[in-house]
Amino acid sequence: MGTLMKVVCIVQARLDSARLKNKVLMKLFKKQLIFTLLDRINKAKFIDDLVVAIPEKDTKLYNNLNNKGFNVFKGSEHDVLSRYYYAAIEYKAKIIVRITGDCPLVDPDLVSKLIKKFKSSNYDYISNIDPPTYPNGFDIEVFSLKTLKKAFDESKLAEDREHVTRYILKNKNFRKFNYENTKDYSFLSLTVDNHADLLPIKKILKYFSTRKKNFLFKDIINLYQ
Repeated sequence: MGTLMKVVCIVQARLDSARLKNKVLMKLFKKQLIFTLLDRINKAKFIDDLVVAIPEKDTKLYNNLNNKGFNVFKGSEHDVLSRYYYAAIEYKAKIIVRITGDCPLVDPDLVSKLIKKFKSSNYDYISNIDPPTYPNGFDIEVFSLKTLKKAFDESKLAEDREHVTRYILKNKNFRKFNYENTKDYSFLSLTVDNHADLLPIKKILKYFSTRKKNFLFKDIINLYQ
């Protein structure tokens, strides 16, 4: 598919989180959350560009990302769908990978698998969240620019514009595929939503820091068991 099918991973992040302000800049065992996530995504295959899409007002977050050489796109705070759409246009994406900024342990191998599945299929949208079988914090969505544009053009409800793929998920006209794990681990949560969530993630990062630098989902499950 070559350059005609440019894959851009867009990570949405913000500082003004309702339950835990500035969480993406909090340190999780030696590194800020957002950089733990971005470094993991950078290990995935098939991604041509990685962009962090942030609200216009988040200057501190912009400076942090910019200083480390990451691509940053500034857009609407509440209309996150438009933030994604304009970021995709700016970076000439044909395939978009959506990951949220509060998932620092996202599995790069899983990201690669979903992109590969998307590229070799005829689906408009592929994810591992509908319904989920992976822990919360391993959410990955892949869709075409055409699908994103359709959602952008047709979404009228505020919540559909705030939650980027909500319109796609509830619309029967899109061809969708759910990537499932053999065993259901959706009862586990490894996302950072509040202060209590920081501790298990710090422990996981610390545990693997001396054992396996590029640890994956299966390693976390082995540790959990």
